[in-house]
Amino acid sequence: MRAVLTRLNTPPWRTVGCLLLLVVGGLLLWLPIHTQSKLDEWAVELRAGGEPAQAIIYDRTTKRGKTTMYFRYDLGGRTYEQEVPCVEVCRSYGDEVRIWVNRADPSDFVTDFEQLSGHRGRLQGVLGAAGFAILLLGVLLTLSRVPWRRWFPRRRPPRRARTAVGGAFTSRSKHKRRAGR
Repeated sequence: MRAVLTRLNTPPWRTVGCLLLLVVGGLLLWLPIHTQSKLDEWAVELRAGGEPAQAIIYDRTTKRGKTTMYFRYDLGGRTYEQEVPCVEVCRSYGDEVRIWVNRADPSDFVTDFEQLSGHRGRLQGVLGAAGFAILLLGVLLTLSRVPWRRWFPRRRPPRRARTAVGGAFTSRSKHKRRAGR
């Protein structure tokens, strides 16, 4: 086992590991962006082809700084209840809201202010945050592998000339003088 770990600790494998962190972090960061895009498309599709209904906000709660509205609506002789997070719009208790309901799943709807029912995309958001951290770690580790000193060597500061007490210029010798002469 030790031999395997020693082999994986060689410079090429470290570079592969850094690049793997970049790829995994990038994919995890892309996931919430892709999910939000698909949810936006679903909201447009649901609004165009969904069953229109009227919903009443029967409750509104705030927990840990996040507010949620609770909707009640009738569809096909049945009453449904569903929650909607307050993202951009937060309506008051008792307000009526126009919604478009998915015929295949009556608990799935979109509101007139373009908010989908339920709390969607939370897991993808957490994975996106983790992806950002992994991507940042991958970038830092990859940049640490770059031989900056070889490409951009340090420049030595120019040597200063000494001046004598009277203000006359004296130069420095490149060779040390031997003591005792």
